[in-house]
Amino acid sequence: MGEQTQGGRLTSGDRMTAFLLRWSPLLAFFLLALPLPAYFLFRYFTAADNPGEWMLFAMTSFGVLSLFGLVAAYAVVLYRRLWERRLRERLAADGVTADELSLFTSELSAEQRRTLREMEARNPLLADAYRETLAARLTAARVLRRAAADSVQVEGRLNGVSGLRAAGRDELERDLRGDLTRLERVRSEADEHAREMDARLQLIEAIASRDASQAETELALKRLGSVRENRPLALDSVREQQEALEEIEQELRQLSTPPEERPGV
Repeated sequence: MGEQTQGGRLTSGDRMTAFLLRWSPLLAFFLLALPLPAYFLFRYFTAADNPGEWMLFAMTSFGVLSLFGLVAAYAVVLYRRLWERRLRERLAADGVTADELSLFTSELSAEQRRTLREMEARNPLLADAYRETLAARLTAARVLRRAAADSVQVEGRLNGVSGLRAAGRDELERDLRGDLTRLERVRSEADEHAREMDARLQLIEAIASRDASQAETELALKRLGSVRENRPLALDSVREQQEALEEIEQELRQLSTPPEERPGV
């Protein structure tokens, strides 16, 4: 991400706010739940008389204040979600970029998030292409939703105008029908872009899967070659033991055979 930017782009202030809001729920809980119990616990260790009362105060205050801390943390989480939703709407006004994709992960499917994590671990270059394509797909989806909502509003206005009996109604109807035509063109183009991005996502996923399977196959072949070139020591040891046993059995048979029956005697 760049530094301070203009318009609908992410700013350094946005990044700082996002960082603070990420840790604010935990901070709010600790600030409400810990100071007073910590004070009572300190008095428990330093009190000369009746230290048990301070321990009771510490446990009771921690239990009560923890409830307030959880409520405060939940309120901060709700505010963070509202702030992030407004931020996403502002950023998406002129299109989602790859650098801003981390703020839109909630709009990705679980499979897309998993695939992106795997690509980032195995092939960063391919992950960059996948991230840019995901951003373009999100932009197309948002344009489609916005155009569909605007078309519903325009159709409602057009239906309301049809019952008017006033001068200039025909001109207003023409303007509204022109808006419908324009929105239909926008929806058609956005739908075409969305299909293209879906095809590109599948292509990148296929390439990543092929690379991963090829790498695993090459590794397996290398291991097979290593096993073929290096005979197991245990196999040679067992073979030597079997040969020694066969020689001992042969000598025992010769010793148990009478001299006149031995070959060569």
